Amino acid sequence: MAKATKAATGEHRRSWLSGAPPPRWVRVLPVLLLVGVGVASLTDSVPLDIGFLLGAVPPLAVLAYGPWATAFLGAATIGLLTIPFFHLDRPGNTDLVTLGFVATLSVFVSFVRGRRDEQLDLERTVAETAQRAIVPDVRRRVGPVRCASLYRAAERGTLVGGDFFDVRTGPHGVRAVLGDVQGHGLSAVATVASVLGAFREAVLDDVDAEAIAARLDRRLVVDSVRTEHGELFATAVLLDFAPQGREVRVLACGHPPPIVLRGGAVSTLELDPGPPLGLGLADVTPGTAATVALLPGDRLLLASDGVLEARDASGAFYPFVERLTLMTGVGLDQLPDEIWADLSRFAPKIQDDVTLLILTLDTSGPAD
Repeated sequence: MAKATKAATGEHRRSWLSGAPPPRWVRVLPVLLLVGVGVASLTDSVPLDIGFLLGAVPPLAVLAYGPWATAFLGAATIGLLTIPFFHLDRPGNTDLVTLGFVATLSVFVSFVRGRRDEQLDLERTVAETAQRAIVPDVRRRVGPVRCASLYRAAERGTLVGGDFFDVRTGPHGVRAVLGDVQGHGLSAVATVASVLGAFREAVLDDVDAEAIAARLDRRLVVDSVRTEHGELFATAVLLDFAPQGREVRVLACGHPPPIVLRGGAVSTLELDPGPPLGLGLADVTPGTAATVALLPGDRLLLASDGVLEARDASGAFYPFVERLTLMTGVGLDQLPDEIWADLSRFAPKIQDDVTLLILTLDTSGPAD
């Protein structure tokens, strides 16, 4: 996917309190405090009553340094208090024992934090590997279709969620899907893997979008039988690009239809939607796929509920179509990041997975 590696890793959600490297000011703070107290003690011949501030140095060192550096800062703190040259209150034995205990405890906590960070890094690597295996990067070009995408998992600390998308080529042309399974986070991973596995098989076998939807529906129905609690379902949009020509058939299964960017105009496709997948209704009351003629430069934008249902602080929905009219001049590869930046400004607290898939038919270049 265009620029998707950064999007998939979820690094935008990591702060220094949740495993990311601490900012520079956190690393400088204990050293600055240690040096500042030492310098201040030398500015006046009258003893300064500021030695108590040094008790914060070892705990602050824990936030940014390993055991050895924390031990060094703790020893420097004790040395600063006990060297007569600095005139720092002439601490008693109880004060020194207390500070020594705090410094020793800080070294231990620093060791534990380091081991925890190593474990978190390992778990993050495993999660990223799983995410790439389940929802791999979409290539910039699949057959005659150019692609750009973005993926952000809603659940804090996870790299995978309930949204899924893929673009594949097969004997019947290029097929694309974007959808949202029930739930999000790690609980939805198995369902996402099952749905995408069925889609990739359908691309090779089924002749149209309706047949693909029926296969995905049956997959979820079968999986629901083996689920202990409740039934599994998903909403999705399926696109079926014709092997020749400039047409695409679009089928919405309980999911909002794609948006078309044509020149400076933005519009939403009008479709006869089918039921969500997993209810066993795809063969009974299937939706009708609409055939859309594409002009050169047309872009189809598929978005998840995390975009369409995002709200600002007042509870107002994100005006997606209106905002897109201001981005029609943005290039295909840059558009997902532009939308994400605008969405983040509008809705600082996003509750659902955010997924974007943008496709344009380009018959001028070589097909992959």
